[in-house]
Amino acid sequence: MIGYLNGRGAADSAPVIAAFREGLKEAGFVDGQNVVIESRFAEGQYERLPALAAELVARKVNVFVATGGTASVLKARPIVPETTPIVFVMGGDPVKLGVVASLARPGGNITGVTFLVNQLGSKSISLLHEMLPKVTLIGFLLNPEDPNAQSDLRDAQEAASKLKLKLVPVKARSGGELEAAFASLAKQKVGALFVATDPLFAFHKPALIQLATRHAIPAIYGLREFATAGGLMTYGTSITDANRQLGVYTGRVLKGTKPADLPVMQSMRFELIVNRKTADALKLAIPQTILLQATEVLE
Repeated sequence: MIGYLNGRGAADSAPVIAAFREGLKEAGFVDGQNVVIESRFAEGQYERLPALAAELVARKVNVFVATGGTASVLKARPIVPETTPIVFVMGGDPVKLGVVASLARPGGNITGVTFLVNQLGSKSISLLHEMLPKVTLIGFLLNPEDPNAQSDLRDAQEAASKLKLKLVPVKARSGGELEAAFASLAKQKVGALFVATDPLFAFHKPALIQLATRHAIPAIYGLREFATAGGLMTYGTSITDANRQLGVYTGRVLKGTKPADLPVMQSMRFELIVNRKTADALKLAIPQTILLQATEVLE
């Protein structure tokens, strides 16, 4: 049995769940045939993660899978017994956060995939600057409860400073705080917005995109799904590819490989997705430099 803990919601995680199942199938496992997946979803609420992890542990799972945000890994690890293998996907740095000893030799009962989505702030700020060269005030929306929040903010501030831009951080700890966050951004007259990658924001994706549209604030996000849902731009590594690799690793552990013998994989497939329809609605001409870098332009 696989215990599957996801920091996001079931519906908004559909693509990554499908990718995870695909990876499992590559490894020879199909849910309902030769393995059972017991799932729990925190819906972006970090405080629920420990209890959900405990529920899965109580089911005597053979492998514990943690995905849908760095917090899923950090909150679950103290709860999962050392005798139960853990396989994770996380956007933060697992070495800096103390999850593994090193990428090559993770040690203990844990290994997984890191896809660096929380370390790409510099590039995201640069892309916003290329898209909107006259904008000097850029907002940064973050969840202060995210384990990556401080490092993400530091990286974004350094990137903005190098480009002689001013960064305006705003915080939201819940979906109910998004309205106030955007009201603050509008009041401070920011010309563009960088949204941190966080399970809370992914869960509230429709509301977040609607607020950006209502306030006419061009925004860049870290996950492809935001662009397909109507966001202006996304830049990051492929979260679906990372979760497919998660499935493959989970399958290998089910077959008997020890997590300590599996180096942490780094998903390095970067994607820049631009939504032309959204750009047109914002009356933005997409610069040629952006088009040349784009993995895909959604029409």
